[in-house]
Amino acid sequence: MSGREKIGKEVPPEELDVAKLSGIGPATKQKLNAAGIYTIMDLLVQSPTYLLDILGGSMEKVLNLQEKARKRLEELGLIQKDFTTAEEVMERMKSVEYITTGSKNLDNLLLGGIETQAITEFYGEYGTGKTQICHALSVNVQLPKEKGGLNAPAIYIDTEKTFRPSRIKEIAEARELDPMKVLKNIHVAKAINSSHLLLLVKELGRKIMETGARLVVIDSAVAPFRAEYIGRGQLAERQQLLNLLMHELIRIAELYNVAIVITNQVQAAPDVYFGDPTRPIGGHVVAHAVTYRIYLRKARNARVASIMDSPHHPPGEAVFVINKGGISDP
Repeated sequence: MSGREKIGKEVPPEELDVAKLSGIGPATKQKLNAAGIYTIMDLLVQSPTYLLDILGGSMEKVLNLQEKARKRLEELGLIQKDFTTAEEVMERMKSVEYITTGSKNLDNLLLGGIETQAITEFYGEYGTGKTQICHALSVNVQLPKEKGGLNAPAIYIDTEKTFRPSRIKEIAEARELDPMKVLKNIHVAKAINSSHLLLLVKELGRKIMETGARLVVIDSAVAPFRAEYIGRGQLAERQQLLNLLMHELIRIAELYNVAIVITNQVQAAPDVYFGDPTRPIGGHVVAHAVTYRIYLRKARNARVASIMDSPHHPPGEAVFVINKGGISDP
């Protein structure tokens, strides 16, 4: 089965070709393909302003094309209709799957592990295990389903030059997997700056279709914006670009039924005099966009994960350790 056939229902890849939509001729298809938009899903997840830049013409034409794309995906059963019953939503939620973190404590805290169709954010100070979790998940997603994986590849976007193949090899060997096969199944991109990161995210749909990946990792998602947009004068522009990034990820997670994991840096809130002043960067834009927000902090010979925001998880904490096999329980 090809990567494209693994998404949602089994739909022949040719049915998802963007040229299948009425109103898209050879010239329009060429413009879309040149921008990395090959499928109806790719067309739907793009922002209208981005499509307007690519195609020209009027915004009305762009919105009409996206409406056609939405209706076609509804017909194919890949997305839900505008209005549906809660019972139907519950039935659709049965397609959600989980990736083990390697720690039963953390899996239990997350009620099963890292969830598909959702964005899970891990934030904390340096050395709290954010990148270690990303490496472990990139291996664990390749485990058989009975062992907590999805038997699928991963996509890893590295913005801070922290990806280490040697660490992947070490975790794979500890998990009794073929390390060379595991390395081949992790598709790595190194984002040079924020604009490159946005471009890579726009290409994610095509890459997911090609590879059949079920996990997308971005380590770290907000760091390039923090480095490039400095001071209050550039804050509005930074938040607008972050908003674009996060909403692209939301649509990709749902449409392609993949788990998206991002890491985030922290800063100290100067107005906090009591309690922990540590706050994730990105402000309300990131806070509202992520599905699950997990705070990591150091403890003696271990790490502690706390659920800070979730639509259905109860508040709680879990203790885990970093070891040769990735992460596990103390």
